[in-house]
Amino acid sequence: MLAAIDRMGNVDGIMATIPHKFALANHGAALSDRSCSLGVANVARREADGRWRGDMLDGESFVAAILAAECRLEGRRALLVGSGSAGSAIGLSLLERGAEGLAVSDVDVARRDALVTKLTGKYGTRVTAGSGDPRGFSVVVNATPLGMSPTDPLPLDVSGLTSTILVGDVITRPEITPLLQAASGIGCAAQTGVGMFEHSVALMADFFERALGSEARDREELPP
Repeated sequence: MLAAIDRMGNVDGIMATIPHKFALANHGAALSDRSCSLGVANVARREADGRWRGDMLDGESFVAAILAAECRLEGRRALLVGSGSAGSAIGLSLLERGAEGLAVSDVDVARRDALVTKLTGKYGTRVTAGSGDPRGFSVVVNATPLGMSPTDPLPLDVSGLTSTILVGDVITRPEITPLLQAASGIGCAAQTGVGMFEHSVALMADFFERALGSEARDREELPP
């Protein structure tokens, strides 16, 4: 599919969701630093020379939503449940924005360990393998699909939550997942997937507008 899009001269941008974010990163001729380090991309734009430029905005979108709610990340320990494309980007952004430590949990142990290895290359002992137990953390993020169906089990042990923990979820439907319902009942601050999505719109618009801005400058520089 991506090879076919290459031949379509009227397609200048791509947005990808699961399970295509890894394929888009592999297809991009140039990647942002975060896309390159994680091997995932959810947006790509065609540059003036015809090459694709890819980036991964999921992590920045989620963190932007947290910061907009005036929740600080500096010095806080975070538990990330789910190490797929969105989870890996969120983990990286949490560390970039000052999280003191990050523990990664995933039922797919090989995938969890692969992300831990990627992140320890830059952040060392701040990154560890974790479990579904939120005790000892002040930020907890569900980056798995668990919660999309009412029959899904909870992604983590909610009995370990306390009111001082910020609990986030990437799921948009339902906006208030069973995890967030349980967390709110305990008094936790909550960050929804809808909030993440709303911030992603602005980031994506900026990403694509940069390409349009470059094209406009090129046209202005052409001789009459």
